[in-house]
Amino acid sequence: MIRSDPSIPRADMIRCALCADAPCDKACPVLKPSELLRSIWFQNEQTAAQTLPETNPCLTCAAPCERTCLRPGEVPVRDLVNRLYYQVKPTCETPIPEDEERLKCDLCGIPLENPFLLSSSVVASTYDMCARAFEAGWAGACFKTVCTLDIHEASPRFSAISGNDGSIVGFKNIEQLSDHSVAENMEIFRRLKGNYPTKFILASIMGQNEKEWAELARLCEENGADAIELNFSCPNMAEGGMGSDIGQDPEQVERFTRAARAACHIPILAKMTPNVGVMSPAAEAAMRGGADGIAAINTIKSVVGVNPHTYVSSPSVHGHSAVGGYSGNAVKPIALRFIAELAQNPKLKGMHLSAMGGIETWQDALEFILLGGDSIQITTAVMQYGYRIIDDLKSGLNMYLAEKGFASVKEAIGLGLDSLSSTTDTLERDTVIFPRFERERCIGCGRCMISCMDGGHQAITMNEERKPVLNGKRCVGCHLCMLVCPQKAISTGDKRIVR
Repeated sequence: MIRSDPSIPRADMIRCALCADAPCDKACPVLKPSELLRSIWFQNEQTAAQTLPETNPCLTCAAPCERTCLRPGEVPVRDLVNRLYYQVKPTCETPIPEDEERLKCDLCGIPLENPFLLSSSVVASTYDMCARAFEAGWAGACFKTVCTLDIHEASPRFSAISGNDGSIVGFKNIEQLSDHSVAENMEIFRRLKGNYPTKFILASIMGQNEKEWAELARLCEENGADAIELNFSCPNMAEGGMGSDIGQDPEQVERFTRAARAACHIPILAKMTPNVGVMSPAAEAAMRGGADGIAAINTIKSVVGVNPHTYVSSPSVHGHSAVGGYSGNAVKPIALRFIAELAQNPKLKGMHLSAMGGIETWQDALEFILLGGDSIQITTAVMQYGYRIIDDLKSGLNMYLAEKGFASVKEAIGLGLDSLSSTTDTLERDTVIFPRFERERCIGCGRCMISCMDGGHQAITMNEERKPVLNGKRCVGCHLCMLVCPQKAISTGDKRIVR
């Protein structure tokens, strides 16, 4: 099956606001354009194309959806639907699966409807929020970290770095733990488990000493939690030896894990901090303490957006700021590296890996699964787009599994590990793979030439027709030109033996 380049349709719909209660839906008597656009955005075009009626209604339509758009005329809805009809639908070789059986998996032996959980954060901090997420199709939630502290949050407490399309690329928070009392959180657990018995409740906890870790673990089990997540990694709770300070100290990780283990019988995951060079020592310590699995990664300590006039970084709280946790799609490569490290560690064999860090689309989630993730947790994408993203997460992953002939998502876990090395020393270095210029798509901007001249090996020039010409004697096959081309008009070409 052929998958189209997701960056091109995303660029076409760059002005789409992904509205709630979208006006374009009300203007179209046949389709729900907002759902189609959302599937395009989240790289789930194959499913979207196969939900279309046999006859294309856009052929005889004046496109009122584009006029009623909150940004009238700025989103080419009709062109995007036509693309689904005439470019994507003909390539669909696998029909939409009839059920979601392939998505069923487990967390330490406890069944999950699918691999997708809300991660411990504001998105899973009240009964109503978790209930709405469960109704939407999420398999479970890691509830916002329960503690005995009196939490009072700062305002504002979020900031972000945006990409060219306006979406959040990197997200900073200085959020702390649950501001509900322990008793209030226990009541929420009881209600959730009573009303949603098949949904997974992962109770995140943080104690100030061994007694508190043990007591919180015991209470969570007694009030309906299916498993415990030990928060050893919150970057905003470092004062007094808590949060990420614990995750950097294997001795404390082992000691507090052992305290929680002695107090409950349900599975325990230890949530690791990425604010270390290597995660394995702390993960191994958690295992020695009795943990059944590892959750990773938590947010990365960061500073974002120093104001050039006030000299205060963001978010500014009455003229002051603080180092906070960085998340979002920008941290995904770092998160993948840590998940692979844990999955390739033979000492951790058999430990459940609950993976998170920058996941927005089903393809993002699949990457973590291929590198050893057994379950998937998500926060920042939900904060940006809402619980509704579960539709494309599930249907996109389900379609992929069907195409590949997998009977279960569990068959895909770790398939990418054998090809990944922790160093570059093992890579073959005897061939050069040239770029190939697709001249029909090239607009002659010269970006490839500029990057090659100033950041590469001076192997590209432009001819009189403003088309790139490759000097094979200079080209080393770095593929910088492919990455910078705004038209995606450069692809992988022929190999050349150099030794």
